[in-house]
Amino acid sequence: MRLHILGICGTFMGGVAALARELGHAVEGSDANVYPPMSTQLEALGIGLVSGYAAENLQPAPDLVVVGNAMSRGNPAVEYMLDARLRYVSGPQWLGETVLAGRDVLAVAGTHGKTTTTSLLAHLLESAGVAPGFLVGGVPGNFGVSARLGGKQAYAGPEPSSGAARHLFTREGTPQGSPRGEGSVVPPAAAPFVIEADEYDTAFFDKRSKFVHYRPRIAILNNLEYDHADIFPDVAAIQRQFHHLVRTVPGNGRLIVNAHDERLAEVLAMGCWTPVETFGIGRGDWQATLIEADGSAFAVQHADERIGEVRWSLLGNHSVMNALAALAAATAAGADPRALLPAFAGFESVKRRMELVGEVNGVRVYDDFAHHPTAIATTLAGLRAKVGGARILVVLEPRSNSMRQGAHAAALAPSLADADGVFILQRAELPWDAGAVISALDGRGIAVPTVDTLIAELRRQVRSGDQVVFMSNGGFEAAPRRFVERLRGR
Repeated sequence: MRLHILGICGTFMGGVAALARELGHAVEGSDANVYPPMSTQLEALGIGLVSGYAAENLQPAPDLVVVGNAMSRGNPAVEYMLDARLRYVSGPQWLGETVLAGRDVLAVAGTHGKTTTTSLLAHLLESAGVAPGFLVGGVPGNFGVSARLGGKQAYAGPEPSSGAARHLFTREGTPQGSPRGEGSVVPPAAAPFVIEADEYDTAFFDKRSKFVHYRPRIAILNNLEYDHADIFPDVAAIQRQFHHLVRTVPGNGRLIVNAHDERLAEVLAMGCWTPVETFGIGRGDWQATLIEADGSAFAVQHADERIGEVRWSLLGNHSVMNALAALAAATAAGADPRALLPAFAGFESVKRRMELVGEVNGVRVYDDFAHHPTAIATTLAGLRAKVGGARILVVLEPRSNSMRQGAHAAALAPSLADADGVFILQRAELPWDAGAVISALDGRGIAVPTVDTLIAELRRQVRSGDQVVFMSNGGFEAAPRRFVERLRGR
């Protein structure tokens, strides 16, 4: 089957493309915004990519058009697809019907932390010898691809080498992840599938949240805040979508829920038919106690029993919470949590999650995906706990729909409390004035109109010992890497 994917360079749709290719389909796609890491992943997979959305991109007609949620009426390719009566489907529906059907799905939902937690959970199950399938909204460092079908790991002996897999997804007394003898292979149909479960809408023709298509057996609810101002009028509308997700989790499954989040408690109060386990720092069924203030080491306790300690490279209380959620979900799937703890030390974070781009003359430059005030604040708090009194310079692109609409403008300055200097990219098309945010920063911030100007001003102000964090959920015109090159004098 020949598939054409509209919006193929989005992190989700790029994962769909990878899975379709692995299934043996001929895959091609169109997109208007092409930038790493997804563009490089598609290139490595040999998936054809055309720039723009011309009607000619769908000629000759593919067998199926998979439509991303960035597509809307008026788009030339969409209008041609409808006029020509081409067969089409949304990415989440295709995934749910083609890949997830008949598999045990572990879904990770929440306003923040979905990508890291999904990657962590896949990594933990991999360390248990299960070879899960996964789709992540980024490229996990441990896997190098954003999606795979899973189930292809061969076992060399009677037990996974980590000893972590005890009875993963046992049904009718048969462990689905257990080996069937030397050199056996877990078929894709039996391997669990870990998916980042987004509350954003599915497509222009399906306004339900993506995650209602996944039908998970285990679901993590990381947190819930107001976001996606382009489609949700208020928090209550988002809570309703999370309630729809809760309705799809079976009674023999598990909900893993943030014990600190009152809005999630309100979601559960709407109706819950599944056993719930909570997690938190100092509260919940799964608890963490910080050993290091920056979150790089913490102790884990479950149901009043000490499990052990985690020491790893990630920072911040939000990372500790992500770790607890992933550990709880893996345990709910049947893994031995004690055997899983050493795997955290080997976890390689997702690209563009405090990714160190380079260090030049004592200046460390990071690329980070944070685009919500809470994510900005928690990321900077973790970095501050690590670097102490070193200067932190934040370079921010208001790029998400909520950011561009100004939905988070009032909360932006407080979220930057740990920054010593802030550079906000205020493009001409930004519909709100960053001046109020700059004023609230008490002399610590400036707004600049272009990326070129931003890099030049940053280069003028930076000095040895500085920590420079670029924050955007878009390509940012490759600003972090361009700045590193500028530091190197190129």
